[in-house]
Amino acid sequence: MSKYSLITKPYLAQEAAWPQTGRHIMAQYDAETIVVYQAYRPEIGLFAAEHGYFGGAFSYSRMSWIKPNFLWMMYRSGWGTKAGQEITLAIRLKRDYFDAILRDAVWSSFQPDRYESKAVWQQAIAASNVRLQWDPDHAPNGAKEQRRAIQLGLRNEMLTPFKGDGLVSVTDISEFVASQRDNVRNLSALVTPSETPYRVENTAVAEHLAVDLCP
Repeated sequence: MSKYSLITKPYLAQEAAWPQTGRHIMAQYDAETIVVYQAYRPEIGLFAAEHGYFGGAFSYSRMSWIKPNFLWMMYRSGWGTKAGQEITLAIRLKRDYFDAILRDAVWSSFQPDRYESKAVWQQAIAASNVRLQWDPDHAPNGAKEQRRAIQLGLRNEMLTPFKGDGLVSVTDISEFVASQRDNVRNLSALVTPSETPYRVENTAVAEHLAVDLCP
């Protein structure tokens, strides 16, 4: 357990055990909580870490995207070097809140095998407060993997729990990110949060999300 309340392990040991293909919600979780990541400019990120909820300059009128997969977040933020993404937050959510997010998720693009028609999908998009995207997962150096990673966009009532009700903790892990940034060139030294595939217990939700179940 690191000082950031994250369980960390050597990247290479984890990578060898991870599924190499398919759609998987790679995450660190326990019976009651799950960790997701976001990256913000200091004005927003430092406020959230200090107060344990999102306020101040944070906008509840915009869609906010969460990523359970640490390396996807590192790809998106350039390991904390991109402008406006300098502060990396590990956000521990209540699992019942996260499961509600999954239950309400609507694919961000039309999927003919998931919706009866484009019109039905557009109605679902208009009614839902959660967007679902499956993107290529990424290696530490940013190279695309065959495995797909999930990101979830939240708005309106589904984002309201970020005021505190759906959160267990908000931790600034920017120092940890910086400490591992150079190890991208030396993978034997790279340490990342421990992650395993998250099992979606509701079979109808799992089918709608097109999550691949591990043996």
